[in-house]
Amino acid sequence: MLKIALIIIGLIVALIVSGCVIGSFAFTKKAKEGAEALFIGGKEMELEVVTDKDIEGLPEPVQRYLKHTQIIGKEKIKTVRLKQGGYFRMKENQKWMPIKAEQYFNVDSVGFVWVAKVRIAPLVSIFAKDEFIAGKGNLVVKLLGLIKVVDAKGHEVDHGEILRFLAECIWFPSAFLNDYIRWEGIDNGSAKATISYKGITASAIFHFNEKGEITKITAKRYREANGRFALEDWEGQIVEYREFNGVIIPNKVDIIWKLKTGDFCYDKVEIVDIEYNRPSVY
Repeated sequence: MLKIALIIIGLIVALIVSGCVIGSFAFTKKAKEGAEALFIGGKEMELEVVTDKDIEGLPEPVQRYLKHTQIIGKEKIKTVRLKQGGYFRMKENQKWMPIKAEQYFNVDSVGFVWVAKVRIAPLVSIFAKDEFIAGKGNLVVKLLGLIKVVDAKGHEVDHGEILRFLAECIWFPSAFLNDYIRWEGIDNGSAKATISYKGITASAIFHFNEKGEITKITAKRYREANGRFALEDWEGQIVEYREFNGVIIPNKVDIIWKLKTGDFCYDKVEIVDIEYNRPSVY
């Protein structure tokens, strides 16, 4: 009887592992197909070089920042692919869970696809796809890559995704020169950026130090709690900078909700690899 029980347990474990592998493969494959579609036309793009003239007229701290990134004299970034590591949690006082992600951007069409795996326990992971394509946002989360637990759409999601795109331009700074972003100076250490695309508009305030580094990004962003959305204070806090491809960008960022109950850091992002103007998936 013991031998039979062990065989049954072994078969159950094998089925679970197989299901996880199949779910992971299917989820990731579909997400990457979406990313490939994002790059259609990008392979024939003409690349211009960023010049000093391109930054004329921008608020002084923004000019200082763009010079610091070393983007002047380099090709304008049209497509991006990157890999992320870090830690994530869904609730306050919850333990941090390791996360690995890939993300793909088409800068001209204000689009991205982000696909991630979060390990919540041994052999148990959740898979997430976050995207903003043609002015529409969508967040899909599946347990084991098979069981759908989130499929968020609508105005609040669209707003959150275009705000995410705006904030993440820090990883490909020539994007800040595009016409869909409008800058307003505030003072020597901050400026407001407003992005508008296909009827969706969002704004964020970028804070700079004397060196020209962005130190944090603050905004109002929709947060879902108990099935309802509400605008909350949101912040991206820059932890560390690193040079990739000759461009200086933040490689570690803490993402924080500034709630009435206190600060809730829910995502610790680390860029581990990033490539520009290479329109293909990993």
